[in-house]
Amino acid sequence: MNLEQEIQKRRTFGIISHPDAGKTTLTEKLLLFGGAIQEAGAVKSNKIKKGATSDFMEIERQRGISVATSVLAFNYKQHKINILDTPGHKDFAEDTFRTLTAVDSVIVVIDVAKGVEEQTEKLVEVCRMRNIPMIVFINKLDREGKDAFDLLDEVEQKLGLKVSPLSFPIGIGYDFKGIYNIWEKNINLFSGDSRKNIEETISFDDISSPELEKIISQQSAANLRNDLELVYEVYPKFDREAYLRGEQQPVFFGSALNNFGVRELLDCFVEIAPSPRPKMSEERLVLPNEPTFSGFVFKIHANMDPNHRDRLAFVKIVSGTFERNKPYLHTRLGKKLKFSSPNAFFAEKKEVVDISYAGDIVGLHDTGNFKIGDTLTEGEVLHFKGIPSFSPEHFRYINNADPLKSKQLEKGIDQLMDEGVAQLFKLDFNGRKVIGTVGALQYEVIQYRLEHEYGAKCSYENFPIYKACWVEAPANPKDPQYLDFLRVKQKFLARDKQNQLVFLADSAFSIEMVKQKYPTLKLHFTSEF
Repeated sequence: MNLEQEIQKRRTFGIISHPDAGKTTLTEKLLLFGGAIQEAGAVKSNKIKKGATSDFMEIERQRGISVATSVLAFNYKQHKINILDTPGHKDFAEDTFRTLTAVDSVIVVIDVAKGVEEQTEKLVEVCRMRNIPMIVFINKLDREGKDAFDLLDEVEQKLGLKVSPLSFPIGIGYDFKGIYNIWEKNINLFSGDSRKNIEETISFDDISSPELEKIISQQSAANLRNDLELVYEVYPKFDREAYLRGEQQPVFFGSALNNFGVRELLDCFVEIAPSPRPKMSEERLVLPNEPTFSGFVFKIHANMDPNHRDRLAFVKIVSGTFERNKPYLHTRLGKKLKFSSPNAFFAEKKEVVDISYAGDIVGLHDTGNFKIGDTLTEGEVLHFKGIPSFSPEHFRYINNADPLKSKQLEKGIDQLMDEGVAQLFKLDFNGRKVIGTVGALQYEVIQYRLEHEYGAKCSYENFPIYKACWVEAPANPKDPQYLDFLRVKQKFLARDKQNQLVFLADSAFSIEMVKQKYPTLKLHFTSEF
């Protein structure tokens, strides 16, 4: 199979939603239909020892939430599908934002009872900015929830989307009879038995036929006819080109927990979703079918396998093919690197692959060469842009709670900070270490992982800081204003992991004062400037 055909086969997408809308459950069911797993693990149930495939970190299993993005790949109907299951919780949003730079399309999951929630709005906003094609999946239809039309209105108004329903529920909650599939013109009957992998499907072109009453009750048939009449009048017909441009969003209804409506979503998805798309670099637009390889690191994960203390850099392949043992140029370091065991993923299971194509995600064993956002090529100097880094909002001193384990603590902090989930600052005047994160829950995750993966214990102390500002040093290091700033603000100055100077401001007022008093100084809210 040639490069062009391999690229056309690939579908790389992310699943996003507010916590608890059923994102990880949907991922499980997609894997189930793809034949990648035999039985889906309940995310919530603690009685069953089988956890969700994509939540493989110990802390995720205990909490029942996703903490890190996981990558899963499987084949379905001659297509190679790469799913990135992202955390929904807002404290881990930066992992999700970075992941969105590596996907070609997105499925947005919405809970039928809660409708559109805050985190969904933020994530959809990022997708809209990047014109990423989105499919909306309204989940948990077997529970009591909002009316289908109300939900469609809410999606349009709150998320600013233009929807086109491709399936429609017959009743909701207790009255839920099934789904009419507008895309395939058939009816799926709901039996409520989650053990059945596939519900029965009845082809049904003509909904005015009296046969409909025999399948579902008279009342349900009348309701469905009215609903569909409204759908055809109010909502635009599905237009694939508009979907690919990010201007129209198809909507599916279903219940992931009961395997209901998931196959329809997957069948339609492989047909309409885009194959790998071109990506803009600072130098030029890179097309997926170019013969030469290029790719970028969007995530780093320490300790994928705690027994080996390995770090993996996740690389999204933008163009060409990635081959094992071939030297590639690391553009930031300007040196060639070779990889003897690039991995393809199935959550935490990994297998060595000889060749990967544009659209795929490969894991590269990393000894500390990579930072998030790094680019790899066959020799051309490219820099892929738009990989966000965030200014921390929470700050705490980190203390060693077990003096005998200080080496382990050093190593643990060092490796976990490389993942980009938190930032380490070392105060200039007393050398104390401060950790800055975007969400407070990150501190618990760091503490837990230090103890369980590195055998080190830490405690925290509050450090009342408003914002971290990176200081751009003037061309002349002996500039009197700069020297005065260093002297006056020495208690608030620190160095980050790259040894860049950071001003830890205790209020918005003090940032303004610095700007007024030292006009030649430049302050930045992220370290990439």
